[in-house]
Amino acid sequence: QVQLVESGGGLVQAGGSLRLSCAASGRTVGSYIMGWFRQAPGKEREFVAASINWSGGIKYYGASVKGRFTISRDNANTVSLQMNSLKPEDTAIYYCAATPSIGTMKTQASDFESWGQGTQVTVSS
Repeated sequence: QVQLVESGGGLVQAGGSLRLSCAASGRTVGSYIMGWFRQAPGKEREFVAASINWSGGIKYYGASVKGRFTISRDNANTVSLQMNSLKPEDTAIYYCAATPSIGTMKTQASDFESWGQGTQVTVSS
């Protein structure tokens, strides 16, 4: 069983930056897909970004964050999300997720096996 713990959320003004980190434990997840999702009040969980494995490889981004957010695998068990040019509509709880990779990228929340507790990101206008 993989445990995920997010950190780095907080309050920032529009146009600012935040960096989220997610640490995995329980097993090595270098070959896992690791990703970020977010959920705003009253909305469905939304795909933000995912990295197919630790070696870098394929990275996908949601349309609303592409060009502003960057996902990186800092080591075999840590994934980060650098968020730049933040907008009020980026306000949400951000969740780290992981699932074994079979070579194809996954972007649906239902495809991910393990989830963190979430970290709040609030962007003020």
